[in-house]
Amino acid sequence: MRNCKRRRENDPGEDGLTSTREEAGPGGAKAAGFDPKLIEPYIVKDPQALTLNVAKALENLGKAASTWLGPRERGEVVDPVSEPMAEMVKTMSKVSEYWMSDPKRTLEAQTQLLAGLFGMWTQTLSRFSSEGEAQPPPPIKDKRFADEDWQRNPFFDFLRQAYVILSDWAEKMVTQAEGLDEHTRHKAEFYVRQITAALSPTNFVITNPQLYRETVSSHGANLVKGMQMLAEDIAADGGELRIRQTDTSKFKVGENMAVTPGKVIAQSEICEVIQYEAATDTVLKRPLLICPPWINKFYILDLNPQKSFIKWCVDQGHTVFVISWVNPDERHANKDWESYIREGVDFALDTIEKATGETEVNAIGYCVGGTLLAAALALHAQEGNKRIASATLFTTQVDFTYAGDLKVFVDEGQIGSIEDRMKASGYLDGSKMAAAFNMLRASELIWPYFVNNYLKGQDPMPFDLLYWNSDSTRMAAANHSFYLRNCYLSNTLSQGKMELAGKTLSLKDIKIPIYNLATREDHIAPAKSVFVGSKLFGGPVEYVLSGSGHIAGVVNPPDKQKYQYWTNGAVKGTYEDWVAGAKETPGSWWPHWQRWIEAMDDERVPARIPGGGALNAIADAPGSYVLARV
Repeated sequence: MRNCKRRRENDPGEDGLTSTREEAGPGGAKAAGFDPKLIEPYIVKDPQALTLNVAKALENLGKAASTWLGPRERGEVVDPVSEPMAEMVKTMSKVSEYWMSDPKRTLEAQTQLLAGLFGMWTQTLSRFSSEGEAQPPPPIKDKRFADEDWQRNPFFDFLRQAYVILSDWAEKMVTQAEGLDEHTRHKAEFYVRQITAALSPTNFVITNPQLYRETVSSHGANLVKGMQMLAEDIAADGGELRIRQTDTSKFKVGENMAVTPGKVIAQSEICEVIQYEAATDTVLKRPLLICPPWINKFYILDLNPQKSFIKWCVDQGHTVFVISWVNPDERHANKDWESYIREGVDFALDTIEKATGETEVNAIGYCVGGTLLAAALALHAQEGNKRIASATLFTTQVDFTYAGDLKVFVDEGQIGSIEDRMKASGYLDGSKMAAAFNMLRASELIWPYFVNNYLKGQDPMPFDLLYWNSDSTRMAAANHSFYLRNCYLSNTLSQGKMELAGKTLSLKDIKIPIYNLATREDHIAPAKSVFVGSKLFGGPVEYVLSGSGHIAGVVNPPDKQKYQYWTNGAVKGTYEDWVAGAKETPGSWWPHWQRWIEAMDDERVPARIPGGGALNAIADAPGSYVLARV
């Protein structure tokens, strides 16, 4: 009692004593940087309700499994999963072999990992130490760990730090492994990123604080809904799982997407040609032809009136023609690159001449559509065909040396496997390419939707861009094989070795002006790759670098005042030097491109009508080819 009395005399009061203990006293809760109230949202309040809902969730999971297994047992679906898995195991075994073949290297690898884990443990002890005030943890830049409890709650903070350390260690095991060829190292780095993205603690209920809290607060109702959605998604895709990224019921092509007025005025086996109605009294004399990628549908450039590049071009006085590629099936198996040039690009040029009487056009190619256009221009140069007076390339590669992570999927063995699969059907299913593109950004395009849909049980929000992304197209067997082998595998176009129509193509033969647009964060056509390719053309090239990525950097209307673009004159030196000296301009690059077009030829003529009186309209835009879904 005497000791207690002395303590009260020395302390400012009972509240002061409590405050002192919490801030610095041994065993005090806040001295450890931890508030016991933080665990309250994680305590199960109704075990019976949770148990019942978990049982319902497991029942729905069983339905999903049956839906997935059924088509496989009946032989309706054959999974080529073993091929990519075997490729991954083979690649990663080469990395493991380096570290395991020498005891010293094995010890070094273990030491690196343990050093990171011990460092984390030391930091954790320091943070919860009673000596002095706890230092605030550094901010987390990874959006996956945005929830406050990834730092506030010791359990989840430990999981997060351990995950980061293990992920960094795994990546170092690849980068520090010696004796790997460049392609194997690239594949190993890619596979490690896929593995670490999949194993993130954010992807599991027990190890994600937000998921854990939602499961407790809803008594597991989120899992019941999520497993039901999983079963529905597998059933909707005939036994395959295609994770829904948006509410597809809110969109319909031709009704609230791809609605710029126009007419289909010509049709071949592989494309429809759309001419859009004029919106100005006069139009530029040179028509504008857009050659989109066949890997996706053209209406990325006509999502809605506010975002439509096509509508904007019409409003600037262009007579716009667009190639709408067919969604190929077994009938198109033998359609190759020459077919796509002759029955696509050249067919569209013939159509434009009939509809307008013009023999000179400005052309745009987007992504692989731009690569095809570049090959067509090199072929035209040898044939004396001068109908394309200028070309604009959106995120287009003609040199695939720096083609990025898509090269992971391309080597002789993998291409051979793809070709074997295409022989059976005559085409590559569009979902395969969509999955490959999603894997390039798995932490953004796969796992957040997996968590939101199947673990949170939330319906995805409507988003026009993601609807377009889910509207897949097939690839004709001959066309896709030619593309993979000549571009990604052998890089023949950049070397002057691509053979088409009995001729060997050279980009140096292309003397017309080129506007070459790259996007700074592009993961499909990296900006450096586009820059290097710019040096291969024989005429003047205007290289422009836009902010954002492969889609948003292109589809960037001026009135949004988003992003920026960079210019820096002639394409010379290294990409890094060009960027360092480039001039940044806020906003969209669209007006800059329009000035470039008009600087070459700004002559105008009275507005034209679709078909020009020479061709009858086959259908209203956007036509029928774009409506075919896979």
